[in-house]
Amino acid sequence: MALHGILAKLPIHLKRIVMDIFTSITTLVSISAFISYLNNRFIRLPGTIGVIVISVILSALISVFGKTIPQTFDFIAQLTNSIDFSKTLLDIMLGFLLFASALHFDFEKLKQHRWPVFILSTIGVVGSTLIFGFLLYGATYLLAIDLPLVYCLLFGALISPTDSVAVMSVLKKTRLAPSLETIIGGESLFNDGAGILLFVILSEIAEQSNVFSFHHAFELFIHEVFGGLVLGVAMGYLAYRTMRYIKDFQTVVLASISVVMCISVIGNNVHVSIPLAAVSAGLVIGNTTLGAKTSTQLQDYLHRIWKLIDELMNTILFVMIGLQIVKMPFINNYWLVGSMALGFALLSRGLSIAIPTFFVSSLKLRFKNIIILIWAGLRGGISVALALSLPDSPYKELIVSATYLVVLFSVIVQGLSLSKVVKVLS
Repeated sequence: MALHGILAKLPIHLKRIVMDIFTSITTLVSISAFISYLNNRFIRLPGTIGVIVISVILSALISVFGKTIPQTFDFIAQLTNSIDFSKTLLDIMLGFLLFASALHFDFEKLKQHRWPVFILSTIGVVGSTLIFGFLLYGATYLLAIDLPLVYCLLFGALISPTDSVAVMSVLKKTRLAPSLETIIGGESLFNDGAGILLFVILSEIAEQSNVFSFHHAFELFIHEVFGGLVLGVAMGYLAYRTMRYIKDFQTVVLASISVVMCISVIGNNVHVSIPLAAVSAGLVIGNTTLGAKTSTQLQDYLHRIWKLIDELMNTILFVMIGLQIVKMPFINNYWLVGSMALGFALLSRGLSIAIPTFFVSSLKLRFKNIIILIWAGLRGGISVALALSLPDSPYKELIVSATYLVVLFSVIVQGLSLSKVVKVLS
């Protein structure tokens, strides 16, 4: 009755918009519930991996048999088109997912391994982007495939950061040494900010016909990175000061949710890094004692609620990734470039880890740990979202399709085999 009353007061065009959004969300959640049921009941693969496998299979079947069941194909196509995947993930879902991951992350362990995490999430991302970009450019040049260097580097920027959502979901099922788990998890939390910033800078170069200003890039870096960190710490501290005097469970949960929503809104308006802000706020709230007036039980409930939010959003996100295959343009040289990108992504990640390890003694990574770090570097929704956000150009479809192939291989093949790789190398 309340929703009906609100809708009754809206103009007709706004009613349609609200109901269309609500219908899309309802459909997406229902499909996610159905796919999650199929995985738990029959397939029984690890949570998010099983969800994306079933989503991809269903989408592929719909794409192949779309002519015989056009209504189903059109329905799924309309659903995927009605949801701006890039904007939904980067501006809304990513803040919640990173906050949830950071909330459960042990800051003391992160401090112990701060230098490996810092180097891998910054120098590692930049190095991987450059190595990947030049390898891909050289390969496409030799094969007479038209893909300018700046777009090869753009591809490298969006594929180099590991996806914290995918990484964290797989690490839960893998028995890693605590130190290595902290490094991998910490890297995945912080390298999104570096990757997105690098992607923005390269996008500006591509749009401005290769005009580049180091001064502008430096200003953008300072504004995005430090602005994001300041926003996150400030919002986290404000929430901490508020929640430590509260005994009511609902108020504490609402305060934590409002923190993430405010970070997304403020971050978009002042153009600072939402990923870094969400991670900073999560670490502040998750690693501080809320006070004597807030019971330990209530803090435990807060962590459980955010674990539930994390799991639900993970499921929906991976269903959204799987459904994107319906509109993927797998034609021309896309399979060839995607296959090369798979190899180059692994090679560039390996070199971006091995080279700093050789020169920086504080990393102290043995060869087997480097192999595990390479294989645990899963790519996920962030890479797809960044690829879809590329400005229209003759190269966008090629990069989007190749990115999708890399992400599927990363989540399914690397995700399913990581435990075996760790076991063999242990």
